[in-house]
Amino acid sequence: MKISTKSRYGIIALIDLVINSEYGSVTLKAISERQNISERYLEQIFSLLRKSGLIIGKKGAQGGYTLTKHPNEITIGEILKVLEGDLLLIDVKEYEANEMEGFVNREIWSEINKKINDYFESITLEEIVNKYKKEKVEIVYYI
Repeated sequence: MKISTKSRYGIIALIDLVINSEYGSVTLKAISERQNISERYLEQIFSLLRKSGLIIGKKGAQGGYTLTKHPNEITIGEILKVLEGDLLLIDVKEYEANEMEGFVNREIWSEINKKINDYFESITLEEIVNKYKKEKVEIVYYI
């Protein structure tokens, strides 16, 4: 399994959205400029996120995007499933060729797939935002 650029940028863009949405909607142009991500690419990503119901867009002068739920209700797993589909290290076949393959599928591949999904489901968008903010505050520059 390899997490695509789409997912990596999608998570970065949502972190930016949360941080900068204190006073209302956030535009893709603003996210694009702050994160150095193509606005066209963000449009594709946000289209998927909007269709999934994670974000809502408003048109007009005060337009932009906002989350539909509080960041503590959105997991990184939920975001990745929208942008990647199923998160599988190994796509375990439904029908095993033999007893040994069935055993290995259950004991190794299914277990690792479950652990990967459980890990991503255990992290909320709010947790990541808070860690980022904390790290940003802790960085001290000396000259």
